[in-house]
Amino acid sequence: MSPTPNPPRDEPEPPRDLVGIGIGPFNLSLAALAHPLAELDTVFYEQRPGFDWHPGLLIDNARVQVPFLADLVTLADPTSPWTFLNYLRARDRLFPFYFAERFHIQRTEYDAYCRWASQNIPGLRFSHQVDAVRWNPDRDAFEVDYTQLDTDGNTHTLGRTYTRNIALGLGTEPHIPQPLTPLVEAPGVPVIHAADYLDHRERLLAAGHVTVVGSGQSGAEVFLDLLRHRPPGREQLHWLGRTEAFAPMEYSKLGLEHFTPDYTRYFQALDEPVRDQLVASQWQLHKGIDADTTAAIHDELYRRSLHGGWPDAVLTPGVHVRTAGRIATTKIELHLEHTRQGTRSRLTTNAVVLATGYRERPLDRLLAGLDPYLRRDNRERPRVDEHFRMILDPCVTGAVYVQSAGLHTHGVGAPDLGLAAWRSATILNTLTGKDPYPLPTRTAFTTFGLDRQPHLPDTRRPAPTLVPLIDSR
Repeated sequence: MSPTPNPPRDEPEPPRDLVGIGIGPFNLSLAALAHPLAELDTVFYEQRPGFDWHPGLLIDNARVQVPFLADLVTLADPTSPWTFLNYLRARDRLFPFYFAERFHIQRTEYDAYCRWASQNIPGLRFSHQVDAVRWNPDRDAFEVDYTQLDTDGNTHTLGRTYTRNIALGLGTEPHIPQPLTPLVEAPGVPVIHAADYLDHRERLLAAGHVTVVGSGQSGAEVFLDLLRHRPPGREQLHWLGRTEAFAPMEYSKLGLEHFTPDYTRYFQALDEPVRDQLVASQWQLHKGIDADTTAAIHDELYRRSLHGGWPDAVLTPGVHVRTAGRIATTKIELHLEHTRQGTRSRLTTNAVVLATGYRERPLDRLLAGLDPYLRRDNRERPRVDEHFRMILDPCVTGAVYVQSAGLHTHGVGAPDLGLAAWRSATILNTLTGKDPYPLPTRTAFTTFGLDRQPHLPDTRRPAPTLVPLIDSR
């Protein structure tokens, strides 16, 4: 008998067109807009068991700071089945929303909307933790290693997939100032980040004296919630902030044009040092407090003063925490410094809520296998082009798109929900080499920069030409 021939080997599956890593609002937007593009083979991985958007800050009546039109898809495709309005229709809530006349929806409703989308859009893989990304020149594709987790968060299976393109949507993580890190990590007196506020709310309400650190929107919302639920005359609250004032967010109509594609393109084309200076100076565009929240805080404080006396609540801007330590097992001592006065003081408190913001999640560990191919700027940050692609060595033919790690390259609009759909559409247009989502050429009345004129239809009268000034010296 002739020897049995070797059994045929299965050819490896062709690489996918796109693997998304992380399923927050930005990659959820990308998945929603990729859904009708039948020619694309996509999958999105997320290590959490389900969609979860800042659960610790879903405080009653807290609102999203962008209009409901800034949903996952509307500003790129208002006919998509994944719009917020279609979510309301699916829940039989269109008429109640219509009569509510709310342009800005509650955070809990935005979270519920995204959760609805995440449960219905195909190709989303929760409980899948991506462990490593490498470039495989033999396959001319990225290889992505992942761990599928069981219901307890333990390893169930290991897997690998190949893809021509990657979209990073890792989001941000809570920022803990260095002087307070040891206190957060130690048991006992509660020192928590605002991201975990609701998990500790009852304990904080029962604490004797509570200090809120941070002068942005989260700090204001936490302070207001504590204020509303503590007895008049015995509030025992102190709110600290580094900024010169508990300042309102810039929300004028022309100010909001900093969150348009026009401004994003202008910012991305600036030199790196100029971009860094701008980001630092524009904090009030995205780190201030909305006017309704500041008004609500003042109204509550004023109400508590109606019968004489002042509420036991202290609001102090312009200070920072130098050092901190525990006193016995029940109190914390914060060592403060006033930036302008140069004076120092101590504050004793029973609990601290750190509304100290978020930072982009570091990519170095996940992308360690791509490090030889990454092109970095003078501060060792990844360089990102106008199409939201990391700039890689030319030998890498695939693309790594970044969804939420581009503040240094694309400006204050990078973390803003309002640009999510436009960015996702830009990525898909670039990836397909087509225009499945035609995008507007002009989005702002402001013309940023002198090197380009605003686009006007041919039937419109052109704007006067700006003549460059010539230095005759």
